[in-house]
Amino acid sequence: MATIYEVSNLAGVSLATVSRVINNNTRVSDKTRQKVIDAMDKLGYRPNSIAQSLASNCSNSVGILVSELNGAFFGQMMAGIESELRAAGKHVIITTGHSDEEKEKEGIEFLISRNCDALIVHVEGLSDDYLIELAKGSTPIFFMSRTVNTIEKNCISLDNELGGYLATKTMLENGHENIAYIAGPQVKPDAKARFIGHKKALKEYGIPFDDELYYEGNFCETGGNDGLKRFLDKGLNFTSLVCANDEMASGAMTYAREHGISLPEDLSVIGFDNIIFSRHIYPKLTTIDNPVGEMGHMAAKLVLKNVYNKKDITVKYSFEPSLIDRDSVSRLN
Repeated sequence: MATIYEVSNLAGVSLATVSRVINNNTRVSDKTRQKVIDAMDKLGYRPNSIAQSLASNCSNSVGILVSELNGAFFGQMMAGIESELRAAGKHVIITTGHSDEEKEKEGIEFLISRNCDALIVHVEGLSDDYLIELAKGSTPIFFMSRTVNTIEKNCISLDNELGGYLATKTMLENGHENIAYIAGPQVKPDAKARFIGHKKALKEYGIPFDDELYYEGNFCETGGNDGLKRFLDKGLNFTSLVCANDEMASGAMTYAREHGISLPEDLSVIGFDNIIFSRHIYPKLTTIDNPVGEMGHMAAKLVLKNVYNKKDITVKYSFEPSLIDRDSVSRLN
């Protein structure tokens, strides 16, 4: 295997000059840079990435921590982050936290140990106080789908309360007053905010919140399935179902069809997130758009601006959800 010394000899330049070329240092003329590149090509020399990072104090890698690797939601998030960083010549290292405090801490520590230049994390088990202390460390850290007071400029967030409000308001505007609600786990900030938005819409329309028409799900299809089953087994009267994400809406819709409930004629359903399958299930799911792919792009831009000094980048920190009106909500006469 060729060495940096052989490249230096063939190009007729110093080791320091070869190192500058490898690390894209601007203090090298174009003519000299080309001589080094030609020598590297001729010898088949490939720079050692670890040595590069030690020399430049930059690994050109960004750590990503998400709750899960399965599912369309996190796939869209990671795709947005990775494509933006790759276009800038950076790479990603990915691990998971499974919405568990200790596993999220382990994941963050692992990424820091990999000498990542920065971290982009989607965490649900860690407290704001812990994240504030973490942000004081030497590795820059940025947060997806969450706002933490005092470090707002490290956060890319969605107004989840507005999204929950829009979902329930859509049902109310279509004449539905008996509205069942399947929430996400209330330990998760986004699920809690969406539920607050749901109750806000009910209050605005003068409809009291009914504990019987509430079920706390798990953000998975089984949560929607089990929630709708619970409502039906109790013999409750409701014409519409608001789900805190599309996966639970899908599970509820499957259970409804399996039990002879016509959608949306007998039961209107709305989801949240607008993940890719929501437009392909039957009926096509009316949902609240969560632009997580775009937010992923923006989180990557935040890193490029603050860590890699790409000063010409404009960052948008907060995103608003919007209604995606499809076929799963009917209007009552």
